[in-house]
Amino acid sequence: MLLKQIFHACKIVGQQKMTFEFNLELIETYRNNSQKSRVLTEDWVERNLYCPICGKKYVDRYENNHPAGDFYCTGCSSDFELKSKKSNSAKMPKRFNDGAYATMISRITSSRNPNFLFMTYKNNAVANLILIPNHFFTPEIIIKRKPLGPNARRAGWVSCNIDISSIPDSGKIFIVKNQIEIDHETVISSYARTKSLKTVNVESRGWLLDTLLCVEKIPSKDFMLDQMYAFENELKAKHPENNFVKDKIRQQLQNLRDKGFIEFVSPGHYRKTT
Repeated sequence: MLLKQIFHACKIVGQQKMTFEFNLELIETYRNNSQKSRVLTEDWVERNLYCPICGKKYVDRYENNHPAGDFYCTGCSSDFELKSKKSNSAKMPKRFNDGAYATMISRITSSRNPNFLFMTYKNNAVANLILIPNHFFTPEIIIKRKPLGPNARRAGWVSCNIDISSIPDSGKIFIVKNQIEIDHETVISSYARTKSLKTVNVESRGWLLDTLLCVEKIPSKDFMLDQMYAFENELKAKHPENNFVKDKIRQQLQNLRDKGFIEFVSPGHYRKTT
C-alpha cells in the first residue's frame, strides 16, 4: 500500500504529457503474446491515464480477473475495462475481441457495467485510446462468434466481438488520437455532454442510440425529417418488434432535442448542436 501511495504521489507531481512507449522490460520473461499485450497495455494505463470522467490525476488497477473491470477511480467510483489491439492503421478498428458472450451480455445489461477503454498500438507504443461510456453499450453491438469445435480444449465455448462501429461518434471519446494527447478538459466535457443519454432501460437506450447514429450519418448540420425517414428499413431491421418506425423516429428526435443533441428549427427541420 505504501509503495502504491508513493507511485501515485510521484505521478501527480511529475504528470505532464503522456509518454506513449511501452515498458518492454516488463515482458522479458513472458512467452505468450496475449499476456505480453495485457501486461504492457495495463502498465501503460496505470502510469499515464487520469480519470476521463472526473479528472482525477490517476486511476487504480484492480487485481487480475476482477469482475468490475481492470481499473477504477476513487474520485467518482467509475470502473473501466481495457481492450487493446495491435494495428498499423491510423483508424480505430471496427471490432475488438472479447471473452465469453453470455458474460459480456450480462455485464453490459447490469446496473454496474463498466466504461470501456479501447486502445490500439504499434511499434510498442500507444497509437489511439478512446473512452466509450457504459451508457453507450447495448446487446446489439456484442457479436456472438461460433462455438469452439469439439476438438478444442474448451469445446462449445462461445466468445464475442465488440462492434464499436455501431456506436455513435458522440460515444467514442478520444483520449489519444494518432499519438496526440487530447486536452484533458475536452475529454471530460465530452463525457459530461453524453450523461444526458443515460437510461436504465436497455430497449430505450437502443432506440435512442440507433437514432443518434442515423443523425450522425447525415453529413450536413441541418437535416429534414424525410432524411431520417430514409433510415426506416435500417431501424426496422434492428427493432423488428416495432411496426411504427416513423412514429418512433419522431419520438427519438424529440428525446435528442430534450437532451441537447439537436434542436428544432421549424416543422420537419432539425439542426445538430455540434
